[in-house]
Amino acid sequence: MLPQLGGDRHCHANQCDRRLGHTMEEAMSIESILRRKGTDVTTIGPEANIKSAAGWLRAKNIGALVVTSGDAILGLISEREIVDAFFRYGETAGSMRVKEIMQRGVTTVSPDESVTRVMNLMTHHRVRHLPVLLGGKLAGIVSIGDVVKYRLEELELETNVLRDAYNTSR
Repeated sequence: MLPQLGGDRHCHANQCDRRLGHTMEEAMSIESILRRKGTDVTTIGPEANIKSAAGWLRAKNIGALVVTSGDAILGLISEREIVDAFFRYGETAGSMRVKEIMQRGVTTVSPDESVTRVMNLMTHHRVRHLPVLLGGKLAGIVSIGDVVKYRLEELELETNVLRDAYNTSR
């Protein structure tokens, strides 16, 4: 017997995902995270100063900015680089250019990447933010917080399905 979810409805795990508006493949992809959180990405130019970058991070309540020139992604600047710059250079860091401290050679992902693979990339590269590219263009950004939140929701759904299956079989 299939587990009961939400009143009279019965669904298997794949069907539950479809009921929530996505297939199993989509449910486990970065695209599903972007659909929930949106695709807005705050960017900054390489010539901007670090104080300006810090101001954008604070104003937008985010942890990283993608450094761009036109459509080209040059790097990433996060709270981590800014704190490191102030530690190394003192107050003069505020007037330094973003290009002087940004992460270069940033790892990127595509919307069809699995959440598990992205978690592994973040762990392996010790990064907390990954720009998402679609057709070579910036299509979003995911943070470790986004990935963990999504994974927790996924685990909660699995737990509820298993609990319902157990309760139905009793």
